[in-house]
Amino acid sequence: MRSTSTLLLLLSLLGCKDKGADSAAPVSARGAAPAAQPPAPALRRLTRSQYDNAVSDLFGDGLVLPAKLEPDAEVEGLLSVGAATNAVSAYGVELYEDAAFLIAEQVFSDAERWGALVPCTPEADDDADCAAAFAESIGQAAWRRPLDADEVDTIAGVIASIGAAAGDFNTGAMYGLAAVLQSPSFLYRVEHGSTDGDLRPLTDWELASRLSFLLWNSVPDAELLDAAAAGELATAAGLEAQARRMLADPHASDGVRNLFDEIFHLYELDGISKDPAVFTHASPDLIDSAREETLRLMEWLVLEEDADFRDLMTSRDTFVDRRLAALYGVAAPVEGGFGLVTLSPEDGRRGLLGHASFLMLEAHAASSSATLRGIFIRDKLLCQTIPAPPADVDTSIPEADASSPTLRERLQTHLEDPTCASCHQLTDLVGLGLENFDGIGRWRDIENGATIDPSGTIDGTDFADAWSLGEAVSNHDAYGPCLTEHLYQYATGHPVAEGEEDLVDWLALGFSENSHSLQELMVDVIVSDGFRNTGAIQ
Repeated sequence: MRSTSTLLLLLSLLGCKDKGADSAAPVSARGAAPAAQPPAPALRRLTRSQYDNAVSDLFGDGLVLPAKLEPDAEVEGLLSVGAATNAVSAYGVELYEDAAFLIAEQVFSDAERWGALVPCTPEADDDADCAAAFAESIGQAAWRRPLDADEVDTIAGVIASIGAAAGDFNTGAMYGLAAVLQSPSFLYRVEHGSTDGDLRPLTDWELASRLSFLLWNSVPDAELLDAAAAGELATAAGLEAQARRMLADPHASDGVRNLFDEIFHLYELDGISKDPAVFTHASPDLIDSAREETLRLMEWLVLEEDADFRDLMTSRDTFVDRRLAALYGVAAPVEGGFGLVTLSPEDGRRGLLGHASFLMLEAHAASSSATLRGIFIRDKLLCQTIPAPPADVDTSIPEADASSPTLRERLQTHLEDPTCASCHQLTDLVGLGLENFDGIGRWRDIENGATIDPSGTIDGTDFADAWSLGEAVSNHDAYGPCLTEHLYQYATGHPVAEGEEDLVDWLALGFSENSHSLQELMVDVIVSDGFRNTGAIQ
C-alpha cells in the first residue's frame, strides 16, 4: 500500500472522476469512487468451511460431514483466494463423490429432511414430472442459479431411470441428489459475468452467490435467490439492501468468524503442539478455547457493537471460559461456557495482541518467538512484506546463559549480523514488546531470573510494553488500509490487481471516514464496481 500522505493526495485527485449515473458506491468527502478494472474471472472451489456450511444450510444440522475432502490452499494469506488457484486431483474427485453419497444417503434416510426437499408426491417410480420438479428445486438451491432445460432433463433422467430400476422413486431421487452435490456447479463458484468486454457485470445470480459467501460463508437463502430472480441485485441500491439485511441475520456470525479465521490464520491452531514439559498448562481444550475467544470477540465487536475496528487492538473486553480465565489469572465470568469479562489494566493484557490464540500460534513448541509475533504484526495487521531468510542463513539463536538470560539479549546475534539485521530489526524489535507473554500466552515478568524489557519502537512510535504496542498498532497509518485490502481480496477471491489499487485506497479512506466500522466497509466493498464486475475472460 502507498504511504498515507501519497494516498490522501491521490484520493483527493481521484474524487473528480465521473463514474456515471449508477455509481457503485455513495459519494462522500473522499469524492466518487475511482474506476476499477478487475482481473479475468476464475472458478473458485468451495473451501472446506463453505462446503460444510452449504450442506448444513441446504439439509439441516446434524448430518455426519465427510471426514476428508480436497485440502484448501492459501494465496495472499487467504484460503478464499487460494480457492481460485487449485485443481482437483483424481483422488479429490473420488472424495467429492463419496461425500455426495454420504450426504444423500443420510438425507434419504430421514423422512423429515427428505419430505422438506421433494416438492411433489411421485405417482410412479419413474414419475418424470416429479423428478423434473425435484431437479429444478434442489438444483437452484445447491447451484445458486436456475437450471437450464438440458440440466433438468439430465438429472430428472437419472432419477426416473434409477427409480424405475429400483422400484422406488426416492432411491432415484437420492442418486439425483448425489449427482447435484458432486457437480462442478455445486463445488465451484461460477462468476463470469453477463456480457463480453473488459468489464463484465456479474449476473444477479452470481452476485447473490458472491454476496452470500462473503457475509454468511454459505449458500444464498430463499429471499436472496428471490431477489436475484426479480433482478433486484443489478443496482447498487438493491445489493446494499440485501447486504444490510444479511448483516442483521444470525448467519452473519459465520461470515465474520470465517473472515478472521482466515486473516489471522486461526485455523492453523488445529495443528500446533506445545512441549508439555515446558508448558504444563497447554492442552487441546486450551487451544480450542483460545481460538473461540478471538472469534467471539470479532463477532461482538463487528456485529453487536459495530465498534471502531481499532478497538480490536485496545479493548479490555473479551470472552473467556474457565480454562482461559485460569490462564489469564481472572475470575471466570460464568460457570459454564464463555462469558464477557473486562480485564484490569494491572493485568497488562488487552486486545488481540493479548489473546492466547495469537500468542500460542506465533510461538515455538517450547518457547515464545519475537520474530514470529513481529512478522504477524507486520504482515497480517499492517500488510508489510517481510522477505524470507536466505536458504543458507542460520536462523537459530543461542541458548540462554548468565550473560544473555532473556530473548532480547539472545536476539542480538541476528540484530548485529548484516545478513539478518535488515529484517530482524523490523520484526524482532516489535515482537519483543510481547515477551511478557510466554509461548501459550501466560503472563511473566521474569525470564531465566532476569527482568523482561518489553519496550520498543514501531515505525517511529515508541512503546513501553504490550499494552502500548497495541495502541501503536491501532493508530498506525497502515492498519485500516491493511484490513481493507484483506477484506477486498477475501470478497473478490483474487489479489488486488493494478487496475483495482485506486479503488482499494478509496475504500480505505471511507473506512476511516465511517469511524472504522467494518459493517460499513463491507457494504462499501459490496456496492463497489470491483465487487459487482469481473474482467475480460482471457
